[in-house]
Amino acid sequence: MRHRHLATITLAVGLVVLTDVLRVFLPSVITIFGQAASTPAELLGGFALGWFVLALAAPALVGRVGARPVGVAAAVVLCAARLALTAAPGGRTQLWLATTGLLAGLVWLAAIAARIAQPVPGLTLGLTAGALGHGLVGTHDLVWWGSWEAWALSVVLVALLLVGETALVRRPDTGDAVGQWPVGQRPVGQRPTGDQAVPGGRGWLLTGPALLLGGMVALSPAVASTAMSFWFGDAGTAVPPLFALAPLGVAVALFVLGALTPPRQRWRPLSPVLLLAGAVLFGYGPPVVLGVAMLLTAAGLGGCLALTAGSGEAATATRRGYAALGGMLVFAVGAVLHYAAYDIGYPNGWLPVLVAALVGVVALGGLRRHRPAVPAAVADPVPAWPAAGLAALLAFVAALLHGPWLVATNRDGPPEQVRLVAYNIRMGFGLDGRLDLAGLERAVGRADVVVLSEVDRGWLLNGGHDTLHLLAARLEMPYVFAPAAGALWGDAVLSRWPVQRAQTRPLPAVGAPTGAQALGVTVDFSEGVRLAVVSTHLQPPPGTDPVVQARAVAEFAIAYADGVPLVVAGDFNTEPGNPAFAAFTGAGLVDAFAAVRPLVTSPADEPDEQIDHIFVSPDLATSDPVAVRSIASDHLPVAVTLTLPTAAGQ
Repeated sequence: MRHRHLATITLAVGLVVLTDVLRVFLPSVITIFGQAASTPAELLGGFALGWFVLALAAPALVGRVGARPVGVAAAVVLCAARLALTAAPGGRTQLWLATTGLLAGLVWLAAIAARIAQPVPGLTLGLTAGALGHGLVGTHDLVWWGSWEAWALSVVLVALLLVGETALVRRPDTGDAVGQWPVGQRPVGQRPTGDQAVPGGRGWLLTGPALLLGGMVALSPAVASTAMSFWFGDAGTAVPPLFALAPLGVAVALFVLGALTPPRQRWRPLSPVLLLAGAVLFGYGPPVVLGVAMLLTAAGLGGCLALTAGSGEAATATRRGYAALGGMLVFAVGAVLHYAAYDIGYPNGWLPVLVAALVGVVALGGLRRHRPAVPAAVADPVPAWPAAGLAALLAFVAALLHGPWLVATNRDGPPEQVRLVAYNIRMGFGLDGRLDLAGLERAVGRADVVVLSEVDRGWLLNGGHDTLHLLAARLEMPYVFAPAAGALWGDAVLSRWPVQRAQTRPLPAVGAPTGAQALGVTVDFSEGVRLAVVSTHLQPPPGTDPVVQARAVAEFAIAYADGVPLVVAGDFNTEPGNPAFAAFTGAGLVDAFAAVRPLVTSPADEPDEQIDHIFVSPDLATSDPVAVRSIASDHLPVAVTLTLPTAAGQ
């Protein structure tokens, strides 16, 4: 890989590999170390943050041993862990492999920071490549595939990093600091080595914040597809939209152009303003503006990176290492604080705004620093427009690959019976901590209507997957989504028949940290036969019964159905005999599992709680009630067959 952009390409590929490991590490902390929310959030956060703090010793190690040997050794461990995760059976093995890969990746980052003076081109291409790769696989990471294709692509990825690292070491003119200058400036007449001051410290400091904001909103394929669905209605969309990932193409183009184009003097403050505006919309705006938030954040983030590249600020190799790892610590703290809010219960919209403000301060602060005392000449910048065009093209290819699918709906009149499944899918992660789409598909079976709880559509903490889109594609069932906690987490209804009149109602929080809602849709079987379906996930404060929310759902459901046969299903976090359970039976609804009680559903491996339920109106006959055995989530799915009234009866 003897190329003038060798260092840039190596940094980009390494960042992609590290991001892949992070997408396993973060959900593993929650699902494996966290043991299905039984571990206190404070302990989870301490475990996650501890490894980033430990990595702060890496710059001293690099200074003592040397950047080259430390970088090669760390890259080898990182690549080995990445490949091992593809074969890992899940559980604690997966957790410790991901932890090892994360720590090795952070050490590698410190080592390459000591050798690359200006990181902005590599960071830009790495963040873009990671986003595009995630989009091209439909946000279903290679580590979860379990196929030879995943192995082949993973081997190619790690081989690129190892070849790049080897080529960097063997390159005789590298020294210990390779300058990569996207804004057309490069020292000439000398190649600084060791701890000699060269530009780049502020760019390295933005590594973690850029990874956080990019993964949360700016460069997330899952956020792009979710944003598209909200453009079709407040409750998501009943049909996956054409070019579901299209916003990603615009976002990556804006990001690359912003990062690799020299900013004009008069427009330099614009990038921090755009970034801050996007973060505010993401943190506080309604779901319908999610796409706008994504585009603003992408454009502003790229522009802020460009400002650090042109600052001319001096930093030693050691300082660059600390800057890179300090930025990654910001990533870890930001991620923990943002998502811990859903367990502990405090506002978290301010977090992305604060990180955006920090990025803006770092970007603008560099403008006041002195330029290096060495002459400058035009270097070999990464061409902005071709890079942006290629990125946009690949994003639109991903949109074509993962666009809408054709679903065979009822063509011969309404069915006599409908199989309905209610399932808390825990963001798609099974008890072994792996994203188990195949297991979820088997558990759902050939259901006609599926009610889902704990649906994740892009939380960075869970790897940034659009779990709903992935599962709906496997089931070949269109969906309607309703957010409950932010725009990316909530409940959904999938149906093999057309749906109408999607409505949502936020439920009173009553002290619960995580939001809750009720989603109503009407399934149209044609010939006047309809079924009202209400999906919900009650969220009581710890140790209390969600009776207030239950009454709100029952009231909403009966008013929404307005005489149409009704089903209310989901994770109710209440058991038969409790006040919340009685709120539904007291409203005239029937327990579909009354004949087979007790029907335990949680936890999935050794269930001892009856908290997942299906209630129906008295005019619906039910049969074959069951809790399906599966460990694809921490809950068991519950299913029942409904016999529909005739159109005249409705």
